[in-house]
Amino acid sequence: MTDISSPAAALIPGADPASRPVVRLRPKAEARAIRHGFPWVYADELVTDRRTQALAPGALAVLEDAERRPLGTVTVNPRSKIIARMLDRDPEAVIDRDWFARRIAHAQALRTRLYPEPFYRLVHAEADGLPGVIIDRFGEAAVIQPNAAWSEALLPELAAALAEVTGVTTIVKNGSGRSRGLEGLAEETVVLAGALQGPVTVRMNGATYMADLIGGQKTGLFFDQRPNHAFAAGLAQGARVLDVFSHVGGFALACLAGGAASALSVDASAAALELAGQGAAAMGAGERFATRQGDAFDTLDALAAEGARFDVVICDPPAFAPAKPALEAGLRAYERVALKAAGLVAPGGYLGLCSCSHAADLASFRNASARGIGRAGRRGQILHTGFAGPDHPMLPQLAESGYLKAVFFRLD
Repeated sequence: MTDISSPAAALIPGADPASRPVVRLRPKAEARAIRHGFPWVYADELVTDRRTQALAPGALAVLEDAERRPLGTVTVNPRSKIIARMLDRDPEAVIDRDWFARRIAHAQALRTRLYPEPFYRLVHAEADGLPGVIIDRFGEAAVIQPNAAWSEALLPELAAALAEVTGVTTIVKNGSGRSRGLEGLAEETVVLAGALQGPVTVRMNGATYMADLIGGQKTGLFFDQRPNHAFAAGLAQGARVLDVFSHVGGFALACLAGGAASALSVDASAAALELAGQGAAAMGAGERFATRQGDAFDTLDALAAEGARFDVVICDPPAFAPAKPALEAGLRAYERVALKAAGLVAPGGYLGLCSCSHAADLASFRNASARGIGRAGRRGQILHTGFAGPDHPMLPQLAESGYLKAVFFRLD
């Protein structure tokens, strides 16, 4: 593991509360939102004088309102549009290994109540009081995504606290993704502690998944879809199932566990489909499972040209609208997915459409999906609207923490 005796914490400006710098909101900034739980300060809301601009990314500081009243301890990154993130309402809080341990223990208490086995999202960033930090647990292994500069700087303390509280023996740092780029952080994936001997086996909803914690997407598996997988599985008895943007077989394997007659997984990644096949074989469903590698839109067109029809079709694409500037194009892409997928659903069959774009709210996504279904000449009833599982809690003040939507239709 990274040496937990590393002096990294001591080198972070503001680590000592007695010498912690002060940053201040502009007079017209909304301090009330911060007091009521909003965790972010945007760059145009903070007084960015020369001293503030000189702070190192990840520095700790005391945030004050325009009248110089302290609001709490924040981490500052002058290179980010989110220039400050609230860490603790105590302006004198010591952000060290013990502080991390308390936050992680609080998060773990929820998950152990929810799930009988240690396979879940352990820390969901701001919603669990660790801004920009994602931790997924896979039994004796855990994957940390330190997506904010402060968590990168304090990674030794974070990893040590994680091992102490949970007892995990293998810890992976997954330093990839769009969020790190916005923070000015380099991409890096490395094993911090222990070792991995191939993919990790994860059992959910009666299905068996193989998670690649080093080379897979995100942390290796999407725990957030667990309740939506379960709903789809409930529709799948005796059904022909198509799972598009399947990754390691998320919906397809759950449906096979639910009694599907067959399942076809479509994904651009050959490695992901190989893991899906391993999962199907491990659960004794290999003969009912097939894969197609390729672009999802091209494959949907090819299946339509072949006259293929399925009783259950689920599409779980990547974030087409990761931020507001991409919203219009993203909604058009979701409409296109619905258009192409609807034509493959047998009469009376089911279509599940998902979005992980926080910029596209539920109403906008649902409307785009309905437009696509209508353009396909189909009529749909909405049966179910799903969200991320409870191991991905929402912070009420932060809409971005509730990113996942899943809408299931029955088509005539």
